[in-house]
Amino acid sequence: MEIKVGMADMNVCTAPDSIITLGLGSCVGVVVWDKQTKICGMVHVMLPDSTAISQNSNTAKFADTGIEELVKKVVAIGAGRARLVAKIAGGAQMFKVSTASPSLRVGERNVEAAKKKLAELKIPLIAEDTGDSYGRTVIFYPETGVYRIRAIGREEFEI
Repeated sequence: MEIKVGMADMNVCTAPDSIITLGLGSCVGVVVWDKQTKICGMVHVMLPDSTAISQNSNTAKFADTGIEELVKKVVAIGAGRARLVAKIAGGAQMFKVSTASPSLRVGERNVEAAKKKLAELKIPLIAEDTGDSYGRTVIFYPETGVYRIRAIGREEFEI
C-alpha cells in the first residue's frame, strides 16, 4: 500500500508499504528511517522556521517542528531512535528571481533548516537530491531504503 503525505503533512510507514508525497517544489520531503525495523516517516516541509509565523499550529508545515514531531512518531511505533538516518529531496528554486532577498529563496532555506534540525537531533543525513529548479514527486520504500525521485521531463532515479 502507498501511504500518502500531503503538503504540510506527515505520516509513518512500515514495510512492505511505501510512503509518497507529490509536488515538492520549494518544499522538502524529509524521510527518517530505521533499517532494522523497516519503519520510516516522511514530513512535507513548506517553511523553515515556525518562530517566524504567529499562526503555526501545524507542526508539519515547518522544518524545525515537523522533523522533531516526525522522530517522535516513528519512535512511538517501534523505530530505534539511535538507528535513525535521513534522506531529503526538494528545496527547488521554482521561479527566477532578480533579487538576492532571502525571503524569496524558500527552497534553499528549507534545505538548510532541515539539515540543521537533523544535525541537532544527531540523525545522519545519508542522501539528498535538493535544489535546482524543478519539482519532484518522491516515494520512499522502507523495505530497501530506496528514495525514488520523479520529475517531469527527467529520468526517474533513486538516492
